[in-house]
Amino acid sequence: MNDTVTISVRHLVEYVFLSGSIDARLNAIDTMHEGTRAHQRVQRTYGEQDLKEVYVKADIAVDDLLFAVDGRCDGLLGTEPLLTVDEIKSTGGDLEQITGDGYPVHWAQALFYAYMYAKEHGQAAMRVQLTYVQTETEEERRFVREASFTELEQYVHEIALRYAPYAQQRRKHEQARNESIRGLAFPFETYRAGQRKLAGAVYKSIEEGVRLFAKAPTGIGKTISTTFPAIKAMGAGMLQRFYYLTARTTTRAAAEDALLFMREKGLNLHAVTITAKEKICFQEEVRCEKEHCPYADGYYDRINGAVLDILEHETVMTRPVIEAYARKHLVCPFEFSLDLAYAADAVVCDYNYIFDPRISFKRQYAEMKKRTALLVDEAHNLVDRAREMFSAELTKAPFLAMQRKLKGLHGEGYRTAKAINDYFIALRKQSDGAPHLTLRQLPEELVALAEAFASAAEQALAAGNSGSGGGLLLDTYFAAQNFIRTSKLFDDRYVVYIELSKNDVRLKLYCLDPSLLLRQMGKGYRSHVYFSATLSPVSYYMDMLGAGEDDYTLAVPSPFSKEQLDVVIKSLSTRYHDRDESKLPIAKLIIELMDKRPGNYFAFFPSYAYMNAVYETYMELKEWSVPAGTASDAEVLLQRPDMSEEERDRFLETFQGGSGKSLLGFAVMGGVFSEGVDLAGDRLIGVIVVGVGLPQLGVERNMLKDYFNGQGKSGYDYAYVFPGMNKVLQAGGRLIRSETDRGTLVLIDDRYLQGHYQRLLPEEWRG
Repeated sequence: MNDTVTISVRHLVEYVFLSGSIDARLNAIDTMHEGTRAHQRVQRTYGEQDLKEVYVKADIAVDDLLFAVDGRCDGLLGTEPLLTVDEIKSTGGDLEQITGDGYPVHWAQALFYAYMYAKEHGQAAMRVQLTYVQTETEEERRFVREASFTELEQYVHEIALRYAPYAQQRRKHEQARNESIRGLAFPFETYRAGQRKLAGAVYKSIEEGVRLFAKAPTGIGKTISTTFPAIKAMGAGMLQRFYYLTARTTTRAAAEDALLFMREKGLNLHAVTITAKEKICFQEEVRCEKEHCPYADGYYDRINGAVLDILEHETVMTRPVIEAYARKHLVCPFEFSLDLAYAADAVVCDYNYIFDPRISFKRQYAEMKKRTALLVDEAHNLVDRAREMFSAELTKAPFLAMQRKLKGLHGEGYRTAKAINDYFIALRKQSDGAPHLTLRQLPEELVALAEAFASAAEQALAAGNSGSGGGLLLDTYFAAQNFIRTSKLFDDRYVVYIELSKNDVRLKLYCLDPSLLLRQMGKGYRSHVYFSATLSPVSYYMDMLGAGEDDYTLAVPSPFSKEQLDVVIKSLSTRYHDRDESKLPIAKLIIELMDKRPGNYFAFFPSYAYMNAVYETYMELKEWSVPAGTASDAEVLLQRPDMSEEERDRFLETFQGGSGKSLLGFAVMGGVFSEGVDLAGDRLIGVIVVGVGLPQLGVERNMLKDYFNGQGKSGYDYAYVFPGMNKVLQAGGRLIRSETDRGTLVLIDDRYLQGHYQRLLPEEWRG
């Protein structure tokens, strides 16, 4: 009995035929237009007897494998004496640069479609046509071949034969993976309180194919409680893979640690971590062009060997592992990790790779999604991140720069950049000196100007004619494309925000409510599990993250006793206008607290400005009131907004227990130290939270408030209170991380005594 490999035509032929180099300029242009207007324009010229978007499928036996291949050909033309398969490809480049009679990967796709149609309908021969379309000029260029069914059959068999080693390795790994999952027990001796309940709910959600919104307290072991049941569901045949989605490097590390720990217990699973391109790039300058990067030059000629090698010898592929194999095979580590993601059983990555329409995984077909679960860690972060993903902006300055750079070099590029710069100048004149404007209508004129600029930029990029602008043309092109794409999403959930200053103008298509778009981007996946210690109030997060009526919620109580945590509320105003007066009382309170119980503390503030002001007051007070060399003479650390990853690591490594001395870290709420940081035992014995975390009053937040008021909801809560209190809960959650931890939590603000804010605190923090 043959093992069945289900695969799309495109995936199969791209694996076998893709060659050449990564080039951000041309790759961007070609992928932007796949299956868009150029295709539709050609299809509109078809006759009555012609068909478009024809679904075809076939089974192809190779050795002990059966390839179940399917796809959709652009056109099937009723030409005489042979039917013609038409494959349409669009490009922003010059059609005269197409060498020979077209590209092998495109022929392979078209010939495959022809074979599948001929086999299903008993055709003795087929005519195959490649139609290349220039997106700007609408010029077309065609290449035609004829082939007998026997020739087509031999051709596709050879392609399948070249893919077979990879398919056999995947099959062999899948059998070993499933066997290891069957033998995998929960990797700890016992479940913590609430852990079994969470794991069971995750498994049931995957089984039933629904969303789960789980509020599970810090320290319960959320990572293992979500990954373990997903892996078990994989072993039961429900899943082919899962994505573990995070917002921060710290939570990514927790997922890797869980997978490595289960590997020690016998799990054989291919897991890949995707690191941002800017962080993992081997070059000093991120410039994805073959002339500037040896890892981009010839990438596609080497990538299949690199993928086979790493999958043969590794399981949990973290950043260092990927970097080592990328250097060995001379391939771009970022693109390498993306290619590995399509083969992996588990992918640890940022939210963007699923939800952001600009960079989400493009090669996932529907059948793959049906067997994939999304595990969304620290899901409270996804609300504001989604607003960023679905928003887009253009600013005046880059277009003025491009206008100057392209003058005399590229006429159309110069003209279209100047038109956008002129648009912004006119906007500034119309504003009558107002610093900002808001509109509810899409600026159609600017969208049209952006489309014209994008077309001109494509021509300049394809010709390699970017002038002396370096990467600016490509960056401006991407900004224009993102603006165009976002304009197609624009509806009553959006607002246009215009910010005007002396030196620049910024126009933003601002997504106020991302729930519908999150739902659309997540469509097709078997199950979504959203989990966080601070998914509270859950009704707000379900509303913002696009929950449906059939979706589940779960609230797991804290596994720790109230005696472990001493909560103190200090009634002091930290409102903006009272902050100057509050600096000294807060500094005194910190010194008193550390004098009573020396040890390691974090003090969290709502902003850098407030934090720095209290820090200066504290340091002055400490100098004359705390005797040098005493236990409460604390070493003081201060978070900076521009800290590198290495500096952040050193900051946290300073928090060690057993020194007998005190340590005080000043940090901001919502920052890198207030989430995903695990300082167990006496590495941290106290947390001071100053304020209720409300975002700074501003135009964009007020837009949110007004929008949700108009929806019949509490706009102030949606825009300010709920996001602010979430930061408070996250900061306070750094404290109790295990059954043996003890600590003091100080909440400084008189609003904590008000019923509305009290109700948003965890039960163990109240009273």
